[in-house]
Amino acid sequence: MTATCEVSIGLLLPDVLGTYSDAGNATVLAQRLRWRGIAVTVHTVTARDAPPLSCEIYLLGGGEDRAQQFATRWLRDKPKLLDALAERAVTLAVCAGMQVLGESMTDPDGREHPGVGLLDLTTSPRRTRAIGEAVVQCNLPEVGMLTGFENHRGATALGPGLAPLGEVVTGVGNGAEHAVEGVLTEHIIGTYLHGPVLARNPALADHILARVTGRPLPPIELPDLPAVRQSYLGGSGASRRPLRRARRAAGLRSSSPS
Repeated sequence: MTATCEVSIGLLLPDVLGTYSDAGNATVLAQRLRWRGIAVTVHTVTARDAPPLSCEIYLLGGGEDRAQQFATRWLRDKPKLLDALAERAVTLAVCAGMQVLGESMTDPDGREHPGVGLLDLTTSPRRTRAIGEAVVQCNLPEVGMLTGFENHRGATALGPGLAPLGEVVTGVGNGAEHAVEGVLTEHIIGTYLHGPVLARNPALADHILARVTGRPLPPIELPDLPAVRQSYLGGSGASRRPLRRARRAAGLRSSSPS
């Protein structure tokens, strides 16, 4: 990717998919660019707005069933935006945002609703809601451990050609088939982690920024960050035992994520 000296971020539907303050991911990305002297513009795109089509980064957040259905219709009416999400930009889609980019979502009453079809994944309701802190071993080596707060009823199954964002150490994650979390493609990062996820995981934020700027980024040292990160990670990063316990609790055999 050609190096760029200015980045534009499209924050999509924060008025619809804004239940869990995932709009804060835009704030994190923008500030980490400014600290490095890189110009940035954040476009806040509400349901009434025409979305810009040239952003390097797009963000989608979490919301309830009706919000998901509205967001799906809104996105399906904008094929050029969908082309940008699928083929050019880097998109971070959190919780409901990840679900709507898939093939379908089944609600608690058993009704199936189509997604926009950018990702080969489907979501169906879990018996119980997944609520609590989660720790995930990210499949991006430079990112390491991810932490976040999950609050979702959906169980998301990835198609055979999709890789997860990471492997669950503690928590539920996607909650379908294997103890994995999120989804990772060339252009889309999906996750169930709130926090906002990029505030909790600055290495993931910098991975996104390095991809869109096309340059290595100097580190940013924040004095309290290591202690805050460790408070969320606890001892989970040093052992695989929590992962084995999580798999046994879910009735899953040990296996590598597909």
